[in-house]
Amino acid sequence: MTASSHNIVLTGFMGTGKSTIGRMLAKRLQYQFVDTDHLIESRQNRTVAQIFEQSGEAAFRALEKATAAELAGQERLVISTGGKMLLDPDNQLELSRNGRIFCLVADPEEIIRRLSQSHARNKRPLLSSPDPERAIRELLQQRAEAYRQFEQIDTTGKSPNQICRHLLELYLRNEVK
Repeated sequence: MTASSHNIVLTGFMGTGKSTIGRMLAKRLQYQFVDTDHLIESRQNRTVAQIFEQSGEAAFRALEKATAAELAGQERLVISTGGKMLLDPDNQLELSRNGRIFCLVADPEEIIRRLSQSHARNKRPLLSSPDPERAIRELLQQRAEAYRQFEQIDTTGKSPNQICRHLLELYLRNEVK
């Protein structure tokens, strides 16, 4: 079984495993892994938080849009998107032209547990809010309908290897037909 050159695009809320699973999938398929937030940060020489603070959300969303258009023209990528990137219909359309979109989901308790781990805490401004659990639940609720339009992969209680195997099966099954 071999995969085509179609990209795999991972979306979903923070803490659902997009980066971890994306790296594993890329390695197994011998594709290139791209994290859109990291790509934007490296090109801008500043963090997403700094871009928001210094230039505003509209500027960051414009950078996301340009990144989506650029990546859509490439092949053999596993793309991990920022949590809101594919909530923009233009970005969704671009990345679905040559990619299959999967939305990683997890129970709120699992997300909170994952994000509360020490290495993640420093990178997640949301966790410094007075009630991070409430903030996470509210954002999940706000995005639930938009996320439902994508093929859902529940990562709750599953190891990265289990999730990766499942995604590979789904991807390769459709690619070989």
